[in-house]
Amino acid sequence: MIEKILNNKLLFIGIHIVFGFLGTLPLFPKLYGSLVIIIPVVLIYLSQNNNEEAFILAAYIAGAEVFIRMTKGFILYETGKYGVILFLVLGILFGKYKQVFSLQYIFYILLLLLGIVFTQVPEGESIRKAIVFNLGGPIGLGIAAIYFYKRPIKKQEFFNALFFMLLPLFSMVTYMYFKTPDLKEIVFHSEANFVTSGGFGPNQVATAIGLGMFVLVVFIASKTKLSGFLFLDAIFLIYFSYRGLLTFSRGGILAATISIILFLFFYSLYKKVSIKILTKYIFIGGFFLVAIWLYTSNITGGMLDNRYAGRNKIGVKEDITSGRLDIIQVQFNNFLEYPLGIGVGNGKYERQKSIGKVTAASHNEVGRLLEEHGIIGFFILIMLLTVPLFNFLRGDNFQKAFIISFYVIWFLTINHSAMRIAIPGFIYALSLIRITDYEEET
Repeated sequence: MIEKILNNKLLFIGIHIVFGFLGTLPLFPKLYGSLVIIIPVVLIYLSQNNNEEAFILAAYIAGAEVFIRMTKGFILYETGKYGVILFLVLGILFGKYKQVFSLQYIFYILLLLLGIVFTQVPEGESIRKAIVFNLGGPIGLGIAAIYFYKRPIKKQEFFNALFFMLLPLFSMVTYMYFKTPDLKEIVFHSEANFVTSGGFGPNQVATAIGLGMFVLVVFIASKTKLSGFLFLDAIFLIYFSYRGLLTFSRGGILAATISIILFLFFYSLYKKVSIKILTKYIFIGGFFLVAIWLYTSNITGGMLDNRYAGRNKIGVKEDITSGRLDIIQVQFNNFLEYPLGIGVGNGKYERQKSIGKVTAASHNEVGRLLEEHGIIGFFILIMLLTVPLFNFLRGDNFQKAFIISFYVIWFLTINHSAMRIAIPGFIYALSLIRITDYEEET
């Protein structure tokens, strides 16, 4: 089944665009949400993970999670994270590869679980939900890191996984198109826009779209077959960029932009691209970037410019962090006051005492680790930051292009969207792999 999809990429892109439309209908989302769990389990078992089916299918559900959430296709809200964990665990159990178990990531998971000891939530609140909401993503990162640590992945298998990750993102942007009313009817402000984000959280949507932008650039830059037509791949990239800007959520788009620049820099070094050719590509890319920005800004009445400049609808400067800085300050104060941590999930309720109007969970995983896990959280953070860097230093420019890009996507994402979806944890783990079977080209 996987091979059939890979041999008919344009056809299955079209099928997933149709899925996006079907997502607007009543019955399809639940059916799709169930099948993306059931079918992969069967395929991984039958294949015994001989060709990295666990990796490929975990990549698919990581890419599909936001789309299925926005269409209410999952029975349990955190099913996307559970799916990634399940597929990779099955891959470890059935795979022929002798797993290189990383003691630091096993230790990391155990340290995370220690924070549960201090968990206390107000009467009427669910301890289970508080723990799952806050630890689902970090534990998913740990399982993925155990799977990918020093794991040799063939270049073709790696690109196959990126393609599978991209497929459901086509469904998502298509769904957003059908769920968004006529843009002329929308009154744009300088806040993240739920209406243009398919009625779902713009932060998560922009993160997923940003990932799609990055993957499309990888396929285009490496001249790897996607649709089979370069101009069509470019159109896909333009449309993804346009939909991402329309969400008015900056984090995911800025993370994608920075990671794309880093990827192209190291990939150009690997390919030994001449200054003349590089200048031509920069000019072409810059032209389309400016054109997309001006077009989207015009549609939004200039509000897009205000949003990215940190100004409100009348052009007055405001808190560019949208209140996140206040939350981080409280988190840091709690870290200093409670060096052993306040317990998993307790941060939200502590902030309600300190900042009456702030009731949302943390958007910053760094702050959450320090506040809820204390000194242990600090050591967890240092470990997460340093281990991929050793892999980066060992790699050549081809390896570095991907390692640094995944590393940056993870770090920037957890600083504006925490780990509410599976993408950042899964992407982090990809910075630990060793891509094989590629040839040095001059």
